[in-house]
Amino acid sequence: MGEVDPAFIQALEHRPNPKIMEAEGIPVIDLSTQTLLILLRKLEMPAKIGVFSSLLITDCRWRNEKRFLMHRLDFLLSLQKRKTRSGETPRKCWDIMMLSIQRMLETGKRFLIYLKNPTTIPSSHELNDTEVAEWHNHWPEYPPELREACEEYAKEMEKLAFKLMELIALSLGMKPDRFRDFFKEQTSTVRLNHCPPCPAPLLALGVGRHKDPGGLTILAQDDVGGLEVKRKSDEEWSWVKPIPNTYIVDIGDIIQVWTNDAYESLEHRVKLNPDKERFSIPYFLNPAHSTMVQPLDEMVNEQNPANIAHTIGANLLSPESAVISKSLMLRIFKSTTSRYDIRTSR
Repeated sequence: MGEVDPAFIQALEHRPNPKIMEAEGIPVIDLSTQTLLILLRKLEMPAKIGVFSSLLITDCRWRNEKRFLMHRLDFLLSLQKRKTRSGETPRKCWDIMMLSIQRMLETGKRFLIYLKNPTTIPSSHELNDTEVAEWHNHWPEYPPELREACEEYAKEMEKLAFKLMELIALSLGMKPDRFRDFFKEQTSTVRLNHCPPCPAPLLALGVGRHKDPGGLTILAQDDVGGLEVKRKSDEEWSWVKPIPNTYIVDIGDIIQVWTNDAYESLEHRVKLNPDKERFSIPYFLNPAHSTMVQPLDEMVNEQNPANIAHTIGANLLSPESAVISKSLMLRIFKSTTSRYDIRTSR
């Protein structure tokens, strides 16, 4: 087994298991050919296990954009390596970074794009602080076509995300546009991820165990894979086999609250490969920072009382107003961003 920096070594109970089983029961949804009734029936399973896959074959341009971004990310990382070897200082706008050891003991690099530029979020955790901050995209100079490709991909992901939110609403007996207003001033992002090969993949993780705090996550990944999900039945980890042209859609904490646990967010992580680097492109659908996060009226009755406490936790929600708390919104952004341009306003 090769050597790995001790700072990245996971605690024994959180290390990958070499004998892990493949995840079963995750439905594949073809939005282009399957009828609405079939789609809604397939959503019954993810409501129980927290994650589902979506197979999209209707927009070839969109699939090409995904492949292009994968290649561009590879190119950017190669360029960064050449600069590092030559001793040249990378440009400030080069927004790929090593993950913070203090935040999470992982290894990898990320490049983040905000769907709305600028994106407005709370500037602090204080509930009575009305100050907000604007976060701006920084684009590398090369390759020049990266920005257009990223923005086009983000638009297509937004369309897909809203389509999935409509299906979730219909599956719960609500109008298809029930969630749309929550995202008028969305704080959504696209992230390009890179995990290098690891000489000791049983000691470290590409991304540590976590649940996504936002709405939906739509993940495009290469054929290397590495995504693992925790089964609810026995609390054991299982790996999600990559399927060509298939995108993993993960339910976030906010949807769990809105649906009063009808849909539940799922704990997941990413293991490393000893020989191959891994590329992935997650899209995070997140609502406005002032969004109400509480069980929807349609999801609450005598048999199903509002259940906020154990879904996200009292420390993340304002108990008086149930408005999305600064802690939760900053958690969303600190879990997806590296370096940012911050400007304050009132």
